[in-house]
Amino acid sequence: MFNIGVFCGAHSGNDPKFVEAAQELGKTMADRGMTLVYGGATVGLMGILADAVLKNKGQVVGVIPQDLTSKEIMHTSLTNLQIVSSLADRKEVMIKESDIFITLPGGL
Repeated sequence: MFNIGVFCGAHSGNDPKFVEAAQELGKTMADRGMTLVYGGATVGLMGILADAVLKNKGQVVGVIPQDLTSKEIMHTSLTNLQIVSSLADRKEVMIKESDIFITLPGGL
């Protein structure tokens, strides 16, 4: 199985194409048997992407810092959710769990 780390925003942005891209990426990943590794939230492009993978029967690993579990509203329907202590730890775990990375709007 191939794990793809995706950095993207906790907001959906101001262009509907951002939402469409996240949905299309999520469907493609699930259809090809790839696992999503992302920031663990239900909001913004993060939530849209995770929901698209899950809707299409894909696997999702979420990594969220404890301090953001309420602010970013952690996703509770994931295949695997890891709560870490900091943003630096989030990135470290995502790097460890991912084979490659994709960045969507809001990801940097």
